[in-house]
Formats: sequence, structure tokens, C-alpha cells
Amino acid sequence: MAIINTGLLTKGLRSEFFSRFDATHTVFADLSTRVKSNSDSETYKWLGSLPRMREWGQGRVAKGLGTESYSLENLKYESTLEVDRDEISDDKTGQIQIRVAELAQRSASHKDYLLAQLLINGETAGFNSYDGVSFFNASHVSGASGTQDNELVSPAATADDPTTTEFKAALKAAISAMMGFKDDQGEPMSISANGLVCVVPTGMQMTALEAVSATVVDNTSNILSGVAKVVALPWLTDASKWYLLKTDGVIRPFIFQDREPLEFTALTEESDEGFRREKFLFGVRARYRMAYGYWQFAIRSNFV
Repeated sequence: MAIINTGLLTKGLRSEFFSRFDATHTVFADLSTRVKSNSDSETYKWLGSLPRMREWGQGRVAKGLGTESYSLENLKYESTLEVDRDEISDDKTGQIQIRVAELAQRSASHKDYLLAQLLINGETAGFNSYDGVSFFNASHVSGASGTQDNELVSPAATADDPTTTEFKAALKAAISAMMGFKDDQGEPMSISANGLVCVVPTGMQMTALEAVSATVVDNTSNILSGVAKVVALPWLTDASKWYLLKTDGVIRPFIFQDREPLEFTALTEESDEGFRREKFLFGVRARYRMAYGYWQFAIRSNFV
């Protein structure tokens, strides 16, 4: 019996997959700096090593790359959907096409998921920034920076459910701390409070939106209105923690190391799997790495 063509056995499926993939809303590109990778790993010696402008004087004084080295190996990712030949023959409702569309959405949001994991684990030993300590740490030191802390604690009557006023106070403290961070030359990293993004768990989203959008909070003019955008990531499960990121720098809080873009492949009736097992495979594959960039552009705030 001939296989009923439900659209799964044509090249149109690939077009449909990428249409859904491209239409999926993601935030990783706004929060990370894309670095094109041409090998199995990349080494970053230039983080935090840029000198400031100086008077010419006796001529140029060149500064090489920093001694701090940060190497990132590209990782390979895949996801594969197995479909029985009979399922394709019997499919009259497009159920399999729906599953492939979901595969496209899951693939598109994978980098957001990885970014959320970096935030969650950023205070854990081994999840280090380029300076050799955990990304969120009270003991960041680099060159002439002095000891710096991007882990803040903010008071709240209920840690898992802060009020708008409490979130405002925490945001004000986070902005103040970020504006004071210095690089290895002892120079300020942030020269303006622009490009700020509050990354919050979904349960904190409405509170954060009110804190940065309302013109009046508790009968008082809200000076923080419009100062930041709010992004909610569903993978952030600790309801008391949120993150302030600065995203308008050349180097952002995260690095997206792009080695091989996502590809979609189908093995159908002419494949070995299709002939021997009557199983058709639809899968995606890519190589990349989501990693830490400038810790000075990220603050973890914990309500207690």
C-alpha cells in the first residue's frame, strides 16, 4: 500500500519547520554577544583588557591581551522525533505535523533555556566568569578593579512574593551597584543606565512590570519608570531571585558562540531505518555554546 502523503514526505516540511522556528519568540540574542566560531573551541583573552584613551605624550603605548584566559568548547545538540510508517499512512488530522511544529519551537527556545541555566547556576562553584570565580560572586577581582560583588540581598516581607515597592528598592540598589563596577584598568564598566533588562521568574513578572512601567507607585512618582525592560523566563524556578542585565555593550553578560547553525534532516521511506524498521526520523542538530561574558553587566538580586 502506498504511503499517504500528508506533507511529511516532501521538502515543504523543512520550510514549514523553519517558518515555525523563525516565528518563535526568543530573548537570547538580545542578552548575549554572538561570536562566530571556526573551530572546536575558542579562547577569550580580551575580556576586560581594553585600555582607556590617553594623551599622546611621547607616542603610543600598546597594551596586549589580558593574562586571564577563558576557553569555551563548542557543544553538539540534537533532538529527534521517531514516527512509525503506519502513523504516517493513517494520519488524517496533521497530528504528526503538530509534533514537528513543536520540535521547531523547542529547538528555537533551547538557547533561552541554556541562558536560564547559566543564571540559575551562576552562583555555584565551577560556573565561572573569565576572572576565575563563579559568575555571581562577592569576590570578583581583576587587575586594578578592587574587590567587587554582584550578589545582592534585598529585604521583602514575603521573599517569594515581593511588593512593587520592594522590587523598586531592589532595582534601585542593583542599578547603583552596577554603575559602580570597574574593569581591570580601574575604569567604570557602565557609563550609563541604558540597555537594562530585568530577568525574572514568571511569578514576579507582573510586579516587575509595574515597578518599571507605572508612573506612580504608592502615591509617589516613580523615578524608575521606563528604566528597564522585563523578561520572564519559565525555567527560573526560585521565586525569590531575579537578575539585572545590561545589554547595550559590545560585550554583553553572555556569549553565544555560534559554530554550526541548526539543520533539519528527515530520514523517510528510502532510508535504512525506513526500510528495516519502518521508522521515519525527523531531527535537528546544531553546534554552539552559551557562556558567560561580562559579569559586570549582570547582578543577581535575592529577596529575603
